[in-house]
Amino acid sequence: DADITLRLYQLFKPQVAAEKLLTLYNTIERPLIEVLMAMEYAGIKVDIQQLAALSADFESRMGELERSIHQLAGHEFNVGSPKQLGEVLFDEMQLPGGKKSAKSGAYTTGNDVLEDLAEQGHELPAKVIEWRQLAKLKSTYSDTLPQQADSNQRVHTSFAMAIASTGRLSSSDPNLQNIPIRTLEGKKIRKAFIASPGHKLISADYSQIELRLLAHMADISTLKEAFNNGADIHAITASQMFGIPASDVGADLRRSAKTINFGIIYGISAHGLAMRLGISRGEAASYIERYFAQYPGIKDYMESCKAFAREHGYVVTLSGRRCHVPGINDKNGARRQFSERAAINAPLQGTAADIIKHAMINIHKQLLNRSDARMLLQVHDELVFEVADSVASEVQAMVKQQMEQAANLSVPLTVETGVGLDWGAIH
Repeated sequence: DADITLRLYQLFKPQVAAEKLLTLYNTIERPLIEVLMAMEYAGIKVDIQQLAALSADFESRMGELERSIHQLAGHEFNVGSPKQLGEVLFDEMQLPGGKKSAKSGAYTTGNDVLEDLAEQGHELPAKVIEWRQLAKLKSTYSDTLPQQADSNQRVHTSFAMAIASTGRLSSSDPNLQNIPIRTLEGKKIRKAFIASPGHKLISADYSQIELRLLAHMADISTLKEAFNNGADIHAITASQMFGIPASDVGADLRRSAKTINFGIIYGISAHGLAMRLGISRGEAASYIERYFAQYPGIKDYMESCKAFAREHGYVVTLSGRRCHVPGINDKNGARRQFSERAAINAPLQGTAADIIKHAMINIHKQLLNRSDARMLLQVHDELVFEVADSVASEVQAMVKQQMEQAANLSVPLTVETGVGLDWGAIH
């Protein structure tokens, strides 16, 4: 390992310098190794009893769902078998949209297929989606975490720096970045991550960082003005798109605007937006058209990202990181469109990743000689810390300040923090 690493170093070091990537390497990537090592070593405490109770609860609910599914199908079958499920849905129940995989010859029953059927009002696929969610949480977390915990009941994830092309960190064995955040079950899993006695957990989360970066990088004056005034960006978008005062925007319209705001960042299609909002494709297309008319600079920014990617095969973050998009000139339309969406989002997501890494390095320096506070986890735009009760307020303020000052933008970065005895309570 050491020999090959040295040979690779000798090969790549001159290339990094020639491509003007040394600053990124020396100021973010290299210093981060020490930070991640300390986080992996620290681990995070889990409540073994709570996880066991969750496993029992998930198993009981999966059993109930299986019985309902069998009743709807008219006979018993293995709910976890895609082949048997496909036969029930498309051969026996004659539901629409059945497609067979060329490779296996069996019907495809991925979640997108089941969600389409559930949206059409079919009960069985909706229950299978629920069953799958519980099965995944049970096998990935409530059953497995206790086996992965050390003698102090702490689990130690592994962070990888070079998997995502955007520079985002990924987490494995266990993957702690993939716990669903919006579902009740996901919150229950998070509640099982706890602070040691005499300590609290702190969560610090960048608020709407990719939208803020879009305002800065695409130079959208209306968005920048809204963020600089601390306004509700989703209410403003709803107000401008639907032609009503921001004060009259209700929860439903705000939710639609939020979906559009975040969807645009990911290069969402009219079909994708229609699915998310539960509206017709034509209506979704008119929303997207209206959005671009409202913020014309965004369309220009997107087109320039795609044009740059077509010419160079990659896009660039504010820190100079190159995010490669190899399918950008692909003859296959679906692959090309996927790469175009990546070309639009990668500079934003990659810049957000660089900013939080920069914050982590600075915070690590502040905590270096302290035994009463340590950084435990990074989950994309969020950092989690474990601190002694007596210093919780002090560390919370320091973390917020360091994260908000991690980049010099034309809009403010804002960080929301929470303190509590478990991860569920602080999120």
